[in-house]
Amino acid sequence: MSDAFTTRVLTVSTGSQERVVDLTRDCEAFLREAAADRDGLLNVFVPHATAGIAVIETGAGSDDDLLAALHTLLPADDRWQHRHGSPGHGRDHVLPAFIPPHATLPVIGGRLELGTWQSVCLVDTNVDNAERRVRLSFLS
Repeated sequence: MSDAFTTRVLTVSTGSQERVVDLTRDCEAFLREAAADRDGLLNVFVPHATAGIAVIETGAGSDDDLLAALHTLLPADDRWQHRHGSPGHGRDHVLPAFIPPHATLPVIGGRLELGTWQSVCLVDTNVDNAERRVRLSFLS
């Protein structure tokens, strides 16, 4: 594989609760190996129909606020036509329309270029799927 493109798959355990999982350190560790001191793009992709990738602040309550907002926008009730799994699971399949399953971020000098309070996060509201894969790809 060319040095211009490197990829790795992370396995993330999300458990049986709705979660926002900070992947920033995983992204930074990957870039230390893959990017060296080069400029390029990091693509973060979750190949699941019921999860997304968000760039948000974490640790100050924003991650919980995001889950609360999703409960307001996408209630876990019986209104959804897609019906299998836990009650209200159909809303999990609508989630990627609001929080896409990918993010592409700039890498400068081998380092992720995020704002001061920004983190790269996996957003998973599907309590029926306790393990997720996340693909990190660096292109220079």
